Amino acid sequence: MKLSRRGRYGIRLLIDLAQRKNEGLVTLASAAERQHISMRYLEQVAIILRRAGFIRSVKGSAGGYILARAPEDIIIGDALRQLEGDMLIIDPPIEGELETKLQRTVRRVVFDAINERVARVIDRETLASLAGTFENGESYMYFI
Repeated sequence: MKLSRRGRYGIRLLIDLAQRKNEGLVTLASAAERQHISMRYLEQVAIILRRAGFIRSVKGSAGGYILARAPEDIIIGDALRQLEGDMLIIDPPIEGELETKLQRTVRRVVFDAINERVARVIDRETLASLAGTFENGESYMYFI
């Protein structure tokens, strides 16, 4: 499994908005510049996040974007699933599809375990927990 740019950029946009939640509306142009992301690509990501209810937009010359919910109420896993689809390394078996004993064992021992661990990490982190680890333009300090 590999996260696409959409997922990575979407999380970066959410973090950017969370860090500026007390500053009011944030323009995509300013977020794109800070995050070194193409404005056109960020617009596409913002549409997905807005439709999913993570951000709100205000049109007009003084418009911009703001989080639709408090950062502590936004689960990173929920946002990633909206941006990327399911976060499974391998799809579950199709009902009625025959699995050999070897295939079932590998799926349960390896793939299901990886899926569970990925879900555990992304579903325990909130936007607030990620946004709070950022240090003045340096880098994200993230501890698992």
